[in-house]
Amino acid sequence: MDEIDPHELIALLDNNDKVQLLDVRTSAEWKAGHIEGAINVPIIELGARINKLDFDKDVLLVPICLSAHRSIPAVRLFKEKGFNDVRQLSGGMRRWNKHYKDRLVRK
Repeated sequence: MDEIDPHELIALLDNNDKVQLLDVRTSAEWKAGHIEGAINVPIIELGARINKLDFDKDVLLVPICLSAHRSIPAVRLFKEKGFNDVRQLSGGMRRWNKHYKDRLVRK
């Protein structure tokens, strides 16, 4: 499975590089804390909503979940749809929170 390390992702975000973030956790998990700029579509809804999402197939897309398990089917689904660079967040939000918990957005 293609992955991106949290340190690599934060560097891209800090450099204002183009990155698309898709958080596939539940709405409650997302509201409790997510990466700024992430769009929330729970994995159980993704199949029905994927064609309505406005993502660029040529820009890095990073599906995110709690522990990098729910994001696996999201990576596969977007690759099947012809996305060129799809990588899940290595270790998910658990790993992100070890290093960048202070960078979370809460809603």
